[in-house]
Amino acid sequence: QLQLVESGGGLVQAGGSLRLSCAASGRTSSMYVMAWFRQAPGKEREFVAVISKSMGFTLYSNSVKDRFTISRDNAKNTVYLQMNSLKPEDTAIYYCAADPSLAYGTRSSRQSSEYDYWGQGTQVTVSS
Repeated sequence: QLQLVESGGGLVQAGGSLRLSCAASGRTSSMYVMAWFRQAPGKEREFVAVISKSMGFTLYSNSVKDRFTISRDNAKNTVYLQMNSLKPEDTAIYYCAADPSLAYGTRSSRQSSEYDYWGQGTQVTVSS
């Protein structure tokens, strides 16, 4: 069983930066495609970014592309989300997700319903 714990959320002004971390335990994280999703109040959970198991290939939603960077350190079993040039519309709970069988780059890897493992989420609030 894989456990995921997010950290690094908080309150930041528009234009600022935050780095989220997702620490995995229980299994070797390099066996899993890892992703970040977010959910704003009253909205559905949406895809943010995904990273492949070992080669570090990445994909982003159009809304965060060129502002956010997903990365992973398999030696530390940790995935990161560096968020720059934050906007008020980035305000949401950010969730880390993992799955051992998804293929990176597929439509499924961008769908929250396809992931088996989730963290508890970390709140990010961007003030204007």
